[in-house]
Amino acid sequence: MTDTREIFATTPEGDTVEIVTLRGGPATARVMTWGATLQDFRLGGIEHSLVLGSPVFEPYRAGMKNYGAIVGRAANRIAGGRAPLNGQTVQLETNEAGRTAIHGGSDGCGYVNWALAGHSDTTATFTLTLADGQAGYPGNLTLTATYSLDDEGALTLEITGETDAPTFCNIAHHSYWNLDGTPTLDGHTLHVDADSYLAIDADKIPLNGPEPVAGTRFDFRKPRTITTPEDTPKLDHNFCLRLPGTPMHPACTLRAGGLQLEIDTTEPGLQVYDGSGLNSQAPGHGGAPYGPHAGVAIEPQKWPDAPNHPDYPQITLSPGETYRQVSRFHVTRI
Repeated sequence: MTDTREIFATTPEGDTVEIVTLRGGPATARVMTWGATLQDFRLGGIEHSLVLGSPVFEPYRAGMKNYGAIVGRAANRIAGGRAPLNGQTVQLETNEAGRTAIHGGSDGCGYVNWALAGHSDTTATFTLTLADGQAGYPGNLTLTATYSLDDEGALTLEITGETDAPTFCNIAHHSYWNLDGTPTLDGHTLHVDADSYLAIDADKIPLNGPEPVAGTRFDFRKPRTITTPEDTPKLDHNFCLRLPGTPMHPACTLRAGGLQLEIDTTEPGLQVYDGSGLNSQAPGHGGAPYGPHAGVAIEPQKWPDAPNHPDYPQITLSPGETYRQVSRFHVTRI
């Protein structure tokens, strides 16, 4: 095994941020300890990175906070930061406009330095413990995330979690994908393996149960463009995936520039965000800042605000249980 580990940066707090370079088949992935982040992903013969990111560390603390990170302990949003847990109401940090809890709080797992527990030419494993009381969440939650590249160049991410007290656990990988290397998603089409989605209110909180995608802007049962005219609803919604009864099932297919990304997952939901609010300010991999619609976030996870909707797939994790999520990201030429 070659030494694929390098020091990427040192934080102002003195933490050493490391990067591991993985190689498998035609693909190369660079993953870093900060946020257990996919910092770069490339296919042989393609000059640009297929995920948005920065060649330097500082932007990951500011305008690129979620780019490629693993977010949680409760990814997505919880209304008012309030949720029932074991007969009590838990008040969480409302770190989105003071109105909702999002991505586990301002010190959630996407915004801290994980430990590199092991690595090889094709795999890297990161670990992190979120302390009891972090952002209002009870329980010490220990997370393990393993990235691996196989001979086909597919990137598999397995995330597990264990707690010493009942808590919430819903983890999501938050890369922004852009397959053709152009400034926007205009040349991309998306297919989502879902017949229903969750309509949302002004705070992006689900209004009720799943609604049919048929006849809406959210119908991606056949491939269609992601970006739409400004007078149509922006896309930052959870899709309720078809569950065929097998642990791993198709989630979506993204196509552009002669490439396609296929995502399979164990998760019942897929949050898709069209990147309409992106403004990285700092230069990205291509040397220019990222603007609106520069990439699409495609995030396998359980449904948002689940604790406040008893009929949703739930995100409570208790002592003795193991949280587990597996997602596979496979880019090929078409």
